[in-house]
Amino acid sequence: MDQVSVGYGAKSVLAQLSFGLAKGEIGCLLGPSGCGKTTALRAIAGFEPIRAGRIHLNGDIIATATAQWPPQQRGIGMVFQDYALFPHLTVAGNVGFGLGALPRQERRRRVAELLEVVGLAGHADDYTHALSGGQQQRVALARALAPSPRLLLLDEPFSNLDVELRERLSQEVRDILKSRGITALLVTHDQHEAFALADKIGVMAEGRLLQWDSAYALYHEPADRFVADFVGEGAFLPATVVAPGELEFELGRRTCQSTLVCEPGQKVQVLLRPDDVLHDDSSQRHARVVKKAFRGAQFLYTLALPSGATVLSLVPSHHDHAIGEAIGIRLEIDHVIAFA
Repeated sequence: MDQVSVGYGAKSVLAQLSFGLAKGEIGCLLGPSGCGKTTALRAIAGFEPIRAGRIHLNGDIIATATAQWPPQQRGIGMVFQDYALFPHLTVAGNVGFGLGALPRQERRRRVAELLEVVGLAGHADDYTHALSGGQQQRVALARALAPSPRLLLLDEPFSNLDVELRERLSQEVRDILKSRGITALLVTHDQHEAFALADKIGVMAEGRLLQWDSAYALYHEPADRFVADFVGEGAFLPATVVAPGELEFELGRRTCQSTLVCEPGQKVQVLLRPDDVLHDDSSQRHARVVKKAFRGAQFLYTLALPSGATVLSLVPSHHDHAIGEAIGIRLEIDHVIAFA
């Protein structure tokens, strides 16, 4: 997408959206409800006209403000949020629905191949209402892959599934797409889903793309305060610029990686992730436990510093400290990011 804008009347839904995927990459548009991510997907598919910009696919310009290829000519497959399966057709009938141009034997071979790929080889003659949610999702994926699309779009593909199944299917779908070299783009509001599936992730807010990057960079090097708040967990501590690139705050003095242009004496906010604050019984620096959340292998502690400011810390769960207890902490931080 190159500077794509979409709107209805006076209302702007997407504003100058630009990003790209290499062949075989999996991308994700991540953001809260109403941020425009599904509209972006529909514009790529051809379901929404664009006001400005261009959409490219494998070297072809498939949409501009004045000329758009119809959806059926774009060579794009789509997996919808509700799967949109045909209840009167069997699993095989659903998967083979878009293969009517192929000879019957070739169509059967293609359907059998895809059902094997998605782990449904024994369900060809079943009707979709008899399948679980996870199995229906696989049928929808196989149907979208059947015509060998140039691009696969997935609209909140796991939102109707429970958390455990969602996590497992995310990894399985990624493996399927990667093994077949398929370029794909999904939209979701779930960052764990985005992290599990995508090579590149774009965080959106109010119709704009704030950062298009790897999951690692979004977490450790967020471009702005919204991205820092939306991706992962963290806390912000007040800090003072004491020298170019040097910050001083309650937990020490550090060199900052942010590209802030700050004068000495300027007040900023330092982002601390839970893995930046380590529990250390030998440390002379202490913080008081004010909240705790058990996560199996770890506790997520909310810790109050002497100033009253709070930070988060992930601690192995055999360190079970009581609310109100003071524990030793130390800072181990590789990416010091600050915001004005």
